[in-house]
Amino acid sequence: MNIVYSYYVLDIVHRGHLLMMKNSKAIAGPDGRLIVGIVSDEAVIAQKGRPPVLSFSERLELAQSIRHVDLVVAQQDYSPIENVRKIKPTILMESESHDAARIEEGRELMESLGGQVIVMPYFHGQSSSLIKSRIAGGPESAG
Repeated sequence: MNIVYSYYVLDIVHRGHLLMMKNSKAIAGPDGRLIVGIVSDEAVIAQKGRPPVLSFSERLELAQSIRHVDLVVAQQDYSPIENVRKIKPTILMESESHDAARIEEGRELMESLGGQVIVMPYFHGQSSSLIKSRIAGGPESAG
């Protein structure tokens, strides 16, 4: 049975998130499980310099409501490494938009656990930051 781990800030849920979760669940297979980590407010602040728009509990509740997701867990760091060590999934899902060094760190850990990393393509135009900029009427709002 495949256990797939995927993680998100999930500040503004968009089609890219849903496609990633849908594809992750398909990779897990009919008997597999998709476990989703939601990055803590503190980790988001440390990484991005600002808190998420939605609170951690709101983001957790949103993730729990998505049908492709079997289990939602807190992720205390921006990196998934701590949760991967605890959960020991067979597959860690990453995105092309994630930091290359972080992906490589995950790959090394997953290989040591007998698992693998699958890097999904970035869904262009599907970014929480881009959506926020469009809402605010920023430079990305044209079109």
